[in-house]
Parts: sequence; C-alpha cells; structure tokens
Amino acid sequence: VQLVESGGGLVQPGGSLRLSCAASGFTFSSYVMMWFRQAPGKERELVAAINSPGDSTNYADSVKGRFTISRDNAKNTVYLQMNSLKLEDTAVYYCNARRVSRAYWGQGTQVTVSS
Repeated sequence: VQLVESGGGLVQPGGSLRLSCAASGFTFSSYVMMWFRQAPGKERELVAAINSPGDSTNYADSVKGRFTISRDNAKNTVYLQMNSLKLEDTAVYYCNARRVSRAYWGQGTQVTVSS
C-alpha cells in the first residue's frame, strides 16, 4: 500500500497550491479519502474528506470556501486545491485512506505560506 503526496511548496499569502495524492496497493474507489495537516507544535487536524464515489465532501471550518477536495477514481488520486492561502495554513499535509477498521497514511508534503 502506498499513498504518495506531491504539490507542496512555498507560496505567498493569497496564493494557491494543488496537492495530489496517488494511491496504490488497495481498492482506492472503496475508501474514504481525507487530507490532514500538522503544524509545528500542534496536533494533526482533519482538513477535508471525500466519500468513496466523490459526491460528498466535508471541510474544517478554517478552510471552508478556500479549499476543495476532489478525487479521480480512474486515476486512484485525490486532490486538494488550496486557494487564498494564509500564514496559518503552513503545515505538513497528509493524505489518509480509510475504510471500516483500515487506515493508510502518506508520508506528507510540506506547505509553507510566507511573504
């Protein structure tokens, strides 16, 4: 099982980034997919989630209206479009796959918002 995140980097406040998470080794289309983030000195928090068919999403209040989660089950990939980025969005972003009692994590990708 592999979850490989990409797309992180350094961006100025107000900018945008698109994270991708490529999955392999399990039946991607059967899993709920989530993005978490962890800032230095803080606990890991849920940012966004999308159900297995991709027709239902949920977001943390702090990112509603700015971030969009989506998935392409044909490509086994989940995305996180991040717009209007703020300094407080700086964190390592992790992809998570979950189904019943199983959960898989990616290695994370760093997002730094700085002027």
